[in-house]
Amino acid sequence: MKSKKILYICGSRNQTTMLHQISQKMPEHEHFFSAYYSDGVERFFANFGVLDFSVLGGRFRLQTEEYFRDNDLNIDYEGRKNNYDLVVNCSDLIIPKNIRDKKIILVQEGMTDPENIFYHMSKKIGIPRYYGGTASTGLSDSYKYFCVASEGYREHFIRKGIKPEKIIVTGIPNFDNCEKYRTNDFSYKNYLLACSSDMRETHKYENRKKFIQKAVKLSGGRQIIFKLHPNEYVPRATREINKWAPGSLVFSTGNTNEMIANCDILLTKFSTVVYVGLALGKEVYSEFDLEELKRLMPLQNGNKSADKIAGICLSVMEENYDLLNEMSANRDYNIISESIC
Repeated sequence: MKSKKILYICGSRNQTTMLHQISQKMPEHEHFFSAYYSDGVERFFANFGVLDFSVLGGRFRLQTEEYFRDNDLNIDYEGRKNNYDLVVNCSDLIIPKNIRDKKIILVQEGMTDPENIFYHMSKKIGIPRYYGGTASTGLSDSYKYFCVASEGYREHFIRKGIKPEKIIVTGIPNFDNCEKYRTNDFSYKNYLLACSSDMRETHKYENRKKFIQKAVKLSGGRQIIFKLHPNEYVPRATREINKWAPGSLVFSTGNTNEMIANCDILLTKFSTVVYVGLALGKEVYSEFDLEELKRLMPLQNGNKSADKIAGICLSVMEENYDLLNEMSANRDYNIISESIC
């Protein structure tokens, strides 16, 4: 195949590292990366810093572009430099005008938000999808195929109204080989790990005192470690922890997955890292129903998800839709998808 140009639209660090892994499986093509962007009214407000709490600006964009530079990636903010043969994205809450006529592959980033009133308003009366948060993932129908974490998530998205023929179960990078996190140099062991959220930073209500006190109760006298969300305001969170859980350790950086591998108990709210705890057999507490989480668990396929997604990208650029349609209709994904890896 002649070398093609592919644009990756990144957002959070999780999204960025996932898409970078996928690009590395297609060395014969040209890869360009952009921080998440929009046009219209969202772009106007992002330019004035109003949306700095989101992936459209602020620390998220700075961290994303720092990752690009650290890894010597080709940067094309807003995809203006080239006429792209393919766009790979981890979120379709916003579809900028300049990619609407492109072939798009959507990759599930992780856990989706609970369905709220704004999600239902987005489906019923068409308010912008981002009001519903990641619960609205996939509703744009703007992509060729949607690569999802598991058969459970395939059923989950079909229930939301997403076309079954567009969904392919591939597993997702960062959550498809949790066993590897057991090998680490994090010095603490046998503690309760509480992974906090950035709900307040994204203008949602959270009773942080209740969350901290729950960690103390569940710990049973164990050491408590709090791993703060990357978008969280650290001074405030640290003050609260010191007040309601004195003696706890607080980390604002570090490898969360390795911290999970060394803990006895994992406490989260609405974080995808809960799947790492479940995959590693930890005692897990979440705002989501645990039986439902087990049904949705991302495939543990030994780190093959990026290969499978790259294979789908290649097939779309080659317009080999017969094979892709067969994959989307078949349940034995691990066997069929080997033919494009």
